[in-house]
Amino acid sequence: LLQELAEMIKDFSLCGLGRTSPNTVLSTLKYFQDEYQTHVKDKKCTAGICKDLIEYSILEDKCTGCGACLKLCPQQAIKGEPKTPHTIDPNKCIRCGVCRDVCPFEAIMVK
Repeated sequence: LLQELAEMIKDFSLCGLGRTSPNTVLSTLKYFQDEYQTHVKDKKCTAGICKDLIEYSILEDKCTGCGACLKLCPQQAIKGEPKTPHTIDPNKCIRCGVCRDVCPFEAIMVK
């Protein structure tokens, strides 16, 4: 559908800009069709950068319960006791990535 729309815009535009603007979409569809499908159909971002399509979680086997992520989370979405693995509430998490940036044990994972 996106490809058809881009081709129609290209074919029926009255100016040069209109005829060339769909080229980026057509090119990325040609070379990255699987990624488009994953985003649209599966609602996932394999690159882990589209905030609305990712979720952060804490790897229990790596989390030492140091509290670095818990202290800096702007939404207080991380819970846990000292020296025990913490958890992230996906309903509170705004996917800012602060937890991942400050974790010294690389225990924060994007899925």
